[in-house]
Amino acid sequence: MLHTALNAGVSPETLRKIESGRVATPAFPTIAAIADVLGLSLDAVWSEINQPDEERLAS
Repeated sequence: MLHTALNAGVSPETLRKIESGRVATPAFPTIAAIADVLGLSLDAVWSEINQPDEERLAS
């Protein structure tokens, strides 16, 4: 996680807060940077967060 955060230009604490839901609405540039570091398209991220809860839990 440390490398992901640093490569995305965010602090490890910020990434922990996003992952744990303590940051309800992270800034778009932050999400875009994290997605880029993880090799995810923004379309994939959008699809994942818009799945019904049952589908997300089954993944």
